[in-house]
Amino acid sequence: MATYPRPIAEHIPAPFFSEDSEGLLLLHRAAREMGSILDLELLIERIVHDVSRWFGILEANIYMREGEDMSLAAVHGCSLHRKGHTLQSGVGIVGHVALTGRMHYAPDVRLDPYYIPCEPGIRSEVGIPLTINGEVIGVFTAAHPDLDAFCQEKLQLLQALGCHIEVAVQNARLFREQRLTRERADREAQEARQIQEALFPKSSPLVRGYRITGFSVPAGAVGGDWYDFIPLSRGRWGLVLADASGKGTAAALMMSAARGILRSLAENCTQPGEVLDCLNRLLLNDFPIGRFVTMLYAVLDPAARTLTLANAGHPWPLLANGNAAHVISGANGLPIGFTQEKFSQTQIELPVGARVLFYSDGISEAEDGGGEDYGSRRLPQLLNSRPGLCAEEVLDDVRAFAAGRRLQDDATAIVVEAEGALGS
Repeated sequence: MATYPRPIAEHIPAPFFSEDSEGLLLLHRAAREMGSILDLELLIERIVHDVSRWFGILEANIYMREGEDMSLAAVHGCSLHRKGHTLQSGVGIVGHVALTGRMHYAPDVRLDPYYIPCEPGIRSEVGIPLTINGEVIGVFTAAHPDLDAFCQEKLQLLQALGCHIEVAVQNARLFREQRLTRERADREAQEARQIQEALFPKSSPLVRGYRITGFSVPAGAVGGDWYDFIPLSRGRWGLVLADASGKGTAAALMMSAARGILRSLAENCTQPGEVLDCLNRLLLNDFPIGRFVTMLYAVLDPAARTLTLANAGHPWPLLANGNAAHVISGANGLPIGFTQEKFSQTQIELPVGARVLFYSDGISEAEDGGGEDYGSRRLPQLLNSRPGLCAEEVLDDVRAFAAGRRLQDDATAIVVEAEGALGS
């Protein structure tokens, strides 16, 4: 047995209404119920089914415009046509109403010049245009087994119902468009996230005598933070942690551009300061005004047990070497994309047990439920008290501090630990 959605009005009068108030009450209920349905297909199916019950009619249809033709979108009581059936503009009562934009009533379909025979029991039919912003977007038809079954009051009631159908269809269409837009945006964001994840290191580098880890959590689907491990000559490694201004796709695009150029420069330039000089010179005229990238670029030399850093406007890393963790000091250059300048560099030694923490401001600026920042005070304590600390554990501590609150900015960390002798 066929099943139908719950009727729009629970009270269905016997064919036609004995009092005008009953019709107005039904119209009010129908408008209220139609306004609550945002699924377009469900909406029009409900309309044709319930109108048939209210009026005791034989057939009800809703045709929607598709290009120059009218396509049957919902049907009740018709044994000849199925959903998807099309009529050309001007053909039949539906086509005539679509062409003229005016209601057409055939009190005796046998005498009507536009009527196309359908169900044998039909004697009268009315077609009502559905218009939005003056354009006919559909046609609603109702057919009855009695001659002249639709008196003037009933025609007015059906026209009023048609107005409510127009509003409901428009709302359902807008909802569908918004849903499709959201779904498309979600798909695009997910694809962008997959691409961005592919740009991050697949694994930590294996460097004898050192443990190096990195981890990044974007605030949204994509982010402007980036870290990288770049193999260099003579067993050295380039370590990068960068943060593009802004958030989302714009920041991710800037970071992608900076990544490609920096990787190329790292292979040909021997010093971190020289790498940032060249990178800034190449990107200075490409970045829009007000857009920039803060960046730390360091070269780890395992044989010499040194880390040489150049800084373009980024928070300096922390160093723990058996004493209280402290900020590595050095000359701080402006962010990449600000102005032409030379970047100096700082070199530190990494004896056994030394640990270095690179981080983005999404970590230090993370907030708890009371609005307090994670701050720069907790990071030295964490680094100093946790031998063997890895980058993911840093992010775990930040998220635990935030107590489930969503991070407001991308958060990224790199941890370098000198574990033992190079030959061990």
